[in-house]
Amino acid sequence: MLELLESKLGYHFQQSTLLEQSVTHPSLSYETQRSCGDNQRLEFLGDAVLQLILTHELYTRFETFTEGTLTKLRSRMVSRAALVHYAKEIRLGDHLRMGRGEEMSGGRSRPSTLADAFEAIIAAIYLDGGYAAARDVILRLVETELTLLSEAPVDVNPKGQLQEILQSKSAISPSYTIVSQEGPDHAKNFVAKVEWGGEILGSGSGQSKKEAEIAAAREALNHPRVTSHDS
Repeated sequence: MLELLESKLGYHFQQSTLLEQSVTHPSLSYETQRSCGDNQRLEFLGDAVLQLILTHELYTRFETFTEGTLTKLRSRMVSRAALVHYAKEIRLGDHLRMGRGEEMSGGRSRPSTLADAFEAIIAAIYLDGGYAAARDVILRLVETELTLLSEAPVDVNPKGQLQEILQSKSAISPSYTIVSQEGPDHAKNFVAKVEWGGEILGSGSGQSKKEAEIAAAREALNHPRVTSHDS
């Protein structure tokens, strides 16, 4: 079963026990009354590894950004919502080892559990293959988010904000569609809509497809399904 997780990570462990430990929730030891080597210590290390690698990547990729802007970017990329999104992308919840009570209470989809386990896996890769291996996996998993950050400054990046919010609620990503375009080539106006879970959350227009999508995302940020705390 863990071979499938390795495939999604794009990394094969030399020490399989590290991978097993990284996906083991503390509830398993508590319920079985025996030491199963849970992922809490790995989570501590993984947080630091993730911060270092993303800090270096942001510093290198966004050469003109100030310290304050880089700090905001990093905070977004290591927030709980972001970690949950990364975990859902690799279906991490399916591979967690936990006590039956924890599982029955929704542990496999609990945001805190997914975020902690994702950090633990990063630590396991770092211990197993070193910095370069951890960097390769992390950057592959967060490439979409890095691209979104490149589209607009951090303070005016509604597409990134919308994705972060929605993917903390569900594994489903928002989708954008250009519904119309008018005007001559030198002065076109595009209209875009953004949908999520079969519902249109917003629409907007702009002089480019990207501008129209950003406008649609900005409107969607005020939609009740986005602002509510329910999924």
